[in-house]
Amino acid sequence: MKRTILALIAVAMLVSCNKEDHGDANLHLTGNIKGLKKGTLYIQKVVDTSLVAIDTIVINGKSTFESYLKIDSPEMLYLFLDRGQTNSVDKSLPFFAEPGEMRIETSNEEFFHRAKITGSENQKLYEEFEKIKAKFTSDNLDLVAKNLEATKNSNVKQLDSIAAKSEQLIKRRYLYTANFALNHAKNEIGPYLALSEIADINIKYLDTIQKSMSPKVAKSLYGKMLTKYLAERKSAETAEVK
Repeated sequence: MKRTILALIAVAMLVSCNKEDHGDANLHLTGNIKGLKKGTLYIQKVVDTSLVAIDTIVINGKSTFESYLKIDSPEMLYLFLDRGQTNSVDKSLPFFAEPGEMRIETSNEEFFHRAKITGSENQKLYEEFEKIKAKFTSDNLDLVAKNLEATKNSNVKQLDSIAAKSEQLIKRRYLYTANFALNHAKNEIGPYLALSEIADINIKYLDTIQKSMSPKVAKSLYGKMLTKYLAERKSAETAEVK
């Protein structure tokens, strides 16, 4: 009986120590960066328009990493890799963090492009959006190249045509983003995209997205930010009319 009691006390102490070690963390992030032997990982978040590190992980021999974080609601975080003396631009990986278990699998050679992130519904939606956004970006680069060529040849007619196509492309991108945010307004990705991608769109679209948010999303970081931003825009536009 005595041994049983001592065993129970030991288990209770172990659980207590684990809780104390991780504090009030609600996100357990694990990962592996294949091929990385040495470097420093910084998990960052945006605070007042600046990136601030909320955790630092030193990699020395083992390519795996682990972090316990506290986030009030789903939000975009950034995994930054400092390899030391290198000119690589492939060193920052955005990911839509959510409370719970998340994992990031990637490689040292293609840190951004090889990343596989699991454990977040908002991350899945973000990746879906990014695929279509990449197509818009590619189309825009094609127009930029054609514009440079037309400018070089002083082809005014072609320049006018390119300008019209560019304007249409921007409208299509904005409408697609607005529809995507509206269709996913029950997730935090909705207000996030409204703020990060189309903040200057016609106010009626932002108003519709804001009104379509679920109560949970409305109380989230980006839900509150969208509500505040929308109120400020309405107030500014009303003042302009007067």
